[in-house]
Amino acid sequence: MKKGIVITIDGPAGVGKSSVGKDFAQSIGYKFISTGKMYRALAYKAFQNKIFVEDENTLLELAKNTKWEFIANSSVEPILHLDGIALDKQLNDENIARLTSSVARLPRIREFMVMKQREIGREGSLVMEGRDIGTNVFPDSPLKFYLDASPQARAERRVKQLISQGIKANYDEILSLIIERDEQDSRRKYNPLKKADDAHYIDTTNMTQSEVVKKMLSLFKENIS
Repeated sequence: MKKGIVITIDGPAGVGKSSVGKDFAQSIGYKFISTGKMYRALAYKAFQNKIFVEDENTLLELAKNTKWEFIANSSVEPILHLDGIALDKQLNDENIARLTSSVARLPRIREFMVMKQREIGREGSLVMEGRDIGTNVFPDSPLKFYLDASPQARAERRVKQLISQGIKANYDEILSLIIERDEQDSRRKYNPLKKADDAHYIDTTNMTQSEVVKKMLSLFKENIS
């Protein structure tokens, strides 16, 4: 049986890439990977080991000496394990999100992550989301999406998501963090956040999750299946 392609989803923080991506992947029988979790996981491990996240040399050694695994389960999204330990809800803490922004702008850390992400993509039949997946990790992907929404809409969605997980959330703090991360992601020197020239742009500000997935499925059928 011929393996499927790697489909990329890029976009700013809080736009719904993961929730939309999982539904979309499940609809087409693909697996889903959120690359943001890889950066969050490294930030989390650095925090646990009391490593300064802007110390690129030490952080890179930490990443290289860590066993990275995405272990499949019954879900569309394999669980990320670092050194055999499953990481999931620990990565949703907003303090970890702040550290992640510092980790993600380090050039050699991004090079390491890109290498890992390409290894994961070799199997195909995968939907992968992040900030530079269509522009840098898989620039030859035959189907790319760029999701966008206003910062206010993204902050509202993030608050609802955290509350649904039993995590306290402050709208003003999250909005401020989203605006800050947008600035960092779009202005970093190494592979900044931007839309790939051949990506399908979808403004999700006034769309429901199901509407976005429906649009993506339509484009998938038009371009791939």
